Amino acid sequence: MRAFVALLIFSLSVLTTVTVRAETELADPKPSFDNPRRIMLQLTSDDPKDMNNILWNAINLQKFYGIDNVQIAVVGYGAGMKAFYDKTSPVADRIKSQLKYGIEFVGCGNTMTATQRSPNELIPGVTHVTAGIAEIVERQLRGWIYIRP
Repeated sequence: MRAFVALLIFSLSVLTTVTVRAETELADPKPSFDNPRRIMLQLTSDDPKDMNNILWNAINLQKFYGIDNVQIAVVGYGAGMKAFYDKTSPVADRIKSQLKYGIEFVGCGNTMTATQRSPNELIPGVTHVTAGIAEIVERQLRGWIYIRP
């Protein structure tokens, strides 16, 4: 009988537990085609797990906002540049796919110089700037949201 009562109490507690799911409230002005959210993700790790995490973050942002309502740039420098080299990147296929969906990938020229790499080695479609960190600063000043996953 005790076991039955304990099971009954447990069952009732499970049934009365309510999971509340809250939606993210969009700030004004709401993102739109004419006023998209502009988000930068920093890539500074050569760990394929970290690279894949950032690529998933980019896709999840596009899913959340809608592909036409968000601009995403992944800015890589330092060890993160390893993701951007066509022949050796462990995530080259994913980057090539995401480029087709409008995700921008920007590499650091200073890192390429320091590691004796060439812009010709980048995955086609990946752009480069003089300094990745300066790119982050300047985009922030232009209103881009900066995320370092």
